Order: sequence, then C-alpha cells, then structure tokens
Amino acid sequence: MNAEDEHWMRHALALARRAEAEGEVPVGAVLVRDGEPIGEGWNRPIGEHDPSAHAEIMALRAAGKAVGNYRLPDSTLYVTLEPCPMCAGAIVHARVARVVFGASDPRTGAAGSVFDMLPSDARFNHRTACDGGLLADEAGELLRAFFRARRNRR
Repeated sequence: MNAEDEHWMRHALALARRAEAEGEVPVGAVLVRDGEPIGEGWNRPIGEHDPSAHAEIMALRAAGKAVGNYRLPDSTLYVTLEPCPMCAGAIVHARVARVVFGASDPRTGAAGSVFDMLPSDARFNHRTACDGGLLADEAGELLRAFFRARRNRR
C-alpha cells in the first residue's frame, strides 16, 4: 500500500464520519479508477430502510450510474471496514479489481476474518485483489467509539 491508498482511505474515513453524523454505523467507501473517484457511499441502511445500503453497495451503485455500466473493471474500492459476504459478492459481480480495507470484521468479514471470499475463493469467475489493515486503528476506533456511545445512551 502507498500514499495514494492512504489518501483514499482518509476520504473513506470522512465518509464514515458522515454516516455517524446520520446515526448510522460509521463505515465509508470510495471507488477509484485512474486516480479519480467514480463513486462513494456511507452506511445508510437505517435512513434508507434498506438492509443492502452498506457503504460498499452505495459506492458501487453511484459508480455504476456515473460510468453507465454495472461492471467496474480496473477500479479500487477503499472501505473502512472489511466487507461482509453481501458486499463481497457485489464487489466480485462488479468486477472491481482491488479492495483496500481498514479494520477487520471478526463477526462477518469476508476478506479473511470469517469468510475467504476476497480474494481467495477460486470458485468465482472473477478474482479481486485485497489488502487489509490500512489505517485500521483509526477505522476501528471510530467504530468502537460509536458503539460505546450507543451503549451508554441505553
């Protein structure tokens, strides 16, 4: 991972803070191709009343509309939390070339923590490269602080 990866992960962290400001679990994602963002998103399942409105899905939807195609080859998705199985499946179907994530998800992570959908499952017709742990401490603390505050309010 390099300085460009860190730049885009910081952008994803800013999007995660936007989710937090809306009362959503603070996860953000940005999809980049040729050094330019083509789609971004943050968690919105509560506000959208949509269980599929994870940050990654929102970024993929925005990118698909922006480029006029549901296939997003040669792109990199930066996301603050390891993708879940639903998101990993969408990433594979969109033909995203690479995923860079921040914090691991020990409950539902699909990039090695719980499931190995990204990148190691050879049964898929597309392989997505995957790098995890970029700014993991910052991403993880954002999530821990959110859930700590939520528990304290109860």
